[in-house]
Amino acid sequence: MVKILTVCTGNICRSPYAERYLQDGLDAVAPGRFEVRSAGTQALVGYPMDRRSAELLAEAGGSAHGFASRQLDERLLADADFALALTTVHRDAIVARSPRMLKRAFTVREFARVLRAVAASDAGSLPRGSAPDDVEARWKALPKLASLRRHEARAAEPGVDDVVDPYRESSAVYARMVDEMLPALRDIVAFERAAARG
Repeated sequence: MVKILTVCTGNICRSPYAERYLQDGLDAVAPGRFEVRSAGTQALVGYPMDRRSAELLAEAGGSAHGFASRQLDERLLADADFALALTTVHRDAIVARSPRMLKRAFTVREFARVLRAVAASDAGSLPRGSAPDDVEARWKALPKLASLRRHEARAAEPGVDDVVDPYRESSAVYARMVDEMLPALRDIVAFERAAARG
């Protein structure tokens, strides 16, 4: 099973949305092959998903049912194959806590660009197919390929990789959060869908 961890600050707005969206999308492509969880660098531990984020997730077909926020720690990072942060500050915090994540920690938006670069240049180097062994082998090969493509997929401007924090902000900021994050989440699912087709 491939384990992905999404990370923001409080773990009630951005990273839960990313967690649930990715889990649903990847389950639709490769059922039972992925486990997506989330955590916060300063989590509101035990809190449910923020109401407005949950409503926007529901509009995208997801559910916040049963969600409880958790604190980012070394144990969660040790168990993760990839950590997807919602800002560069969160990505840096992940690597500071666990240096082994250096080639496995990205922002969500950065990771989507990297996967597009890998698909364009290295698709032939990746195992294809939807069998459990195919999925596992593909995602085990990704850190090396992703690190090679990271530079060329670098954001053109500072701040492009960050998803706005909507906590205690207006509905417009929540909508902006989704606008900034959702295309990248869709691209991550699309990468796996294309690879699983073989």
